[in-house]
Amino acid sequence: MFLRQMPRHGERNLLAATLIVLSLSGCANITTGAPGEAVEPTAAVAIPLATAEDQSDTSAGQNLAYDDFSASAEELAAGEADRFDEPESTWIQPQVRASMNFDIEIEAEQAELAAQQQHQAEEAVVAAIKASLQEIRRKNNAWYRLQSGMQLKPVNNARVRAQLKWYLDHPGYLQRVMERARPILPFVLDELEKRNLPTELALLPIVESAYQAFAYSHGRASGMWQIIPSTGRFLGLKQNWWYDGRRDIIESTHAAINYLDSLARQFNGDWELALAAYNAGPGKIRNAVRYNKKRKRPTDFWSLTRIRQETRAYVPKMFALRELFANPDKYKLDLVPVNNQVSYEIVKLDGQIDLALAADLAGISVNELYQLNPAFNRWATAPNGPHRLLLPRGKAERFRAEVAKVPPSKRINWVRHKIKNGETLSHISKKYRTSVALIKDVNNIRGSRIRAGKYLMVPTATKSLNSYTLSQNSRIARLQNTNRKGTKRVHIVRPGQSLWSISRSYGVSTQSLAKWNGMAPIDTLRVGQKLVLWTRGNLSQKVSINQTRPSNALHALRYTVRKGDSLYRIADRFNITVADIKRWNRVGKYLQPGQKLKLYVDITSQSG
Repeated sequence: MFLRQMPRHGERNLLAATLIVLSLSGCANITTGAPGEAVEPTAAVAIPLATAEDQSDTSAGQNLAYDDFSASAEELAAGEADRFDEPESTWIQPQVRASMNFDIEIEAEQAELAAQQQHQAEEAVVAAIKASLQEIRRKNNAWYRLQSGMQLKPVNNARVRAQLKWYLDHPGYLQRVMERARPILPFVLDELEKRNLPTELALLPIVESAYQAFAYSHGRASGMWQIIPSTGRFLGLKQNWWYDGRRDIIESTHAAINYLDSLARQFNGDWELALAAYNAGPGKIRNAVRYNKKRKRPTDFWSLTRIRQETRAYVPKMFALRELFANPDKYKLDLVPVNNQVSYEIVKLDGQIDLALAADLAGISVNELYQLNPAFNRWATAPNGPHRLLLPRGKAERFRAEVAKVPPSKRINWVRHKIKNGETLSHISKKYRTSVALIKDVNNIRGSRIRAGKYLMVPTATKSLNSYTLSQNSRIARLQNTNRKGTKRVHIVRPGQSLWSISRSYGVSTQSLAKWNGMAPIDTLRVGQKLVLWTRGNLSQKVSINQTRPSNALHALRYTVRKGDSLYRIADRFNITVADIKRWNRVGKYLQPGQKLKLYVDITSQSG
């Protein structure tokens, strides 16, 4: 009866311990027989612990029959109920608890593994999408298209590496070049692929002009392909007051590719020599090859010695660019996306049109129009063609619809000019910024004589000339108005003068004088042309005196004023300016017949 004297919670603990011991010993189920009969143990079966409800429903005969465990059903039920209120860790069997913990760990590992697999699958999908998008971008990027069509053998020597280093040291330059190439590169690639030529040739405009359509070099080369006037004429490019085909995106590209193809054939497929010939001229490269051949030296480009320094660097620049654009990832070159589709449409016209009017009809700025049509020198398309415009995609349809509403006679602004006494066609054309040929053509004038009091129809710009910011005159004016170091001076060209003679008078270099005025040092000047120059300090002598002093190439003559003569007519006749006549002579507003004038005339500029 000792157990009955223990505290109630001790009884519960002892009972639970006894049941666990019995369960573990395989004697949880015990069958009691009659006194004196042998007791056979039953199979060891785990007895579930009864709940309070189950205990109350159990008959008294089913209770434990031992006096030592004679706790009432109510006590057992209360003990069991209290046991279930305790934490699991205090009553779940250790083996069961260990098994449960193991199962939980397995499930957690399986869940974590599944999550990892799902994450990996998601990452694979994302990577596949990124790779697909990157491939699409590559296929749609003209720079990768250029890369896939390369045919030239890579060159890796000290001269190429030196040029490659320069490009790598100037990443901003490459980015600007790629931006400028956006509207042009797809068309250039189209033309190269049609002929199965190396797509690397699309990099040549970078070497030549950095893809600037308005580029003009010291050697009088113009446009993004830098074609000189004589080569341009040889290749069939028109060059006149209105239009310069060397800057025409379409015409100059056709001409340059034709020329490159021809040079490659001349040099038996040796593109290194062909590229050198594009820069220096095929005759000079052939002479350099013959020079090496006579001395039994190699005749490849890299072995030539009798070539200019400019040409020596020209071909290495090209191959440095080839290496760079062939391996952009290697050199960490961020390729500017350029859509493979040409960004413009060609719109055919049936005659001349004012460029400001065309821009309004297309819904774009005059600058945008000039950027796609850089060949037009003036405020309108050329009277004799080409009669077409390049317009941004999406603007061409609107332009076609709008221009159809404007009759051809209204596409150019016309002025009815009354001829004044002493005026010439040259003076009138300069006044309205047009050409003598156009005035003669539209007014059916065969010679050069016009009568005072008669009327001429003169085509003029529809807007202020300042609106045509990329016309030749506007580009030169902007260049001349650029602030530089020193004192700005303006010089009016006189007969017999050249850039060399003027530069000597002012103590500046011929190259600087040409650069300040958007010219080449070998360009010819016209009488009356305005030049801007910058000098440092005071000149040793007044330039105005030199300007009024006739050149040694001029011849002095006495001219007797005739009836009907005027300063304008005399100046036009002798290819001089009215200002010249006034400087050389004391004349009033009007001339008198029989009056003597002293003139200084360059006889080489006279037509006879």
